[in-house]
Amino acid sequence: MEQFILVFHFVVAVALIGLILIQQGKGAEAGASFGAGASQTVFGSAGGWNFFSKTTAVLATVFFVTSVSLAVVAKNRTVVSDIDLPILEQVPAETAVESTIPEIDSEAETALPIVED
Repeated sequence: MEQFILVFHFVVAVALIGLILIQQGKGAEAGASFGAGASQTVFGSAGGWNFFSKTTAVLATVFFVTSVSLAVVAKNRTVVSDIDLPILEQVPAETAVESTIPEIDSEAETALPIVED
């Protein structure tokens, strides 16, 4: 089932990329108002915006659904055993090693002296 979803996801992704690449930008419609290019449209003088926008929305929704379903399948197949988790050991206080890191004296002056000219 996972392989089928993965292949379908790939096909939808490629179709979505191809559909987006063949769309025209908003600036391409400016020439149609002066009579250029309106007769050469594939989807009529109204353009293919409705067709492209609806198809893009459907493919994007299918892509989202296949992405979520692949995540759910991957989550269900993940197995975490107790062997993989590290065991935290409690060290008794009498066997604790003293730190070699120096402590900051709270009474020590930390500010730099002010130098006047």
